[in-house]
Amino acid sequence: MVDFSEIKGFTFDLDGVITDTAKFHEQAWHDLATSLNVPWSAELGRQLKGISRMDSLNMILAEGGHENDYTDDEKSAFAAQKNQHYVALIQALTPADILPGMTEFLAEIKREGYVASVASASKNAPTILKKLGIMADFVGIVDPATLSHGKPDPEIFTKAGELLKLQPTQIIGLEDASAGVQAIKGAGQTALGIGTAAKEAQPNIWFAETKEISLANISKQMNA
Repeated sequence: MVDFSEIKGFTFDLDGVITDTAKFHEQAWHDLATSLNVPWSAELGRQLKGISRMDSLNMILAEGGHENDYTDDEKSAFAAQKNQHYVALIQALTPADILPGMTEFLAEIKREGYVASVASASKNAPTILKKLGIMADFVGIVDPATLSHGKPDPEIFTKAGELLKLQPTQIIGLEDASAGVQAIKGAGQTALGIGTAAKEAQPNIWFAETKEISLANISKQMNA
């Protein structure tokens, strides 16, 4: 692992790291699944976490044995329907929905001269950041339309690092999902994992909760 003194920037996953919109995604997918006569379960909801919109839809259809029942155009319409519902739900977001400690951490890294970008596969990331009032804390957001591969492929974190104009060894990536931690490692960045799911992928740095994250605590783990 590199020395903390080499770090100049951070790449952030959005959902589960900065805020928690999983409840909105799950509600929108749950409602769509119900309309398609697909039985919902907590396990299905868990499997959809961090998965692209079309991949999520295909998993839901497969769960109900309907994977071959619809045309590509119909599937696109279902995905759009889910997204419209989700976008309506996230309009209720406010700065109070930022996860514990992250407002302070973003302010700290900005004050200390670090740069940050967002590595989220969500097309709604700009809307979410604006609702949270933290758009100005990031130099850029990866455009999901430019991606060819989803996590655990490193592409999204590689692109997020390029937005920072830094070398991978100068960057720490933050993730709460196992696939995301793998993506950060694949991009050559130092992986900071948050929570139980992230720990499974053996991140370089690990915190149980977002409120534990600070430059001092990161430095302590990296230089231990």
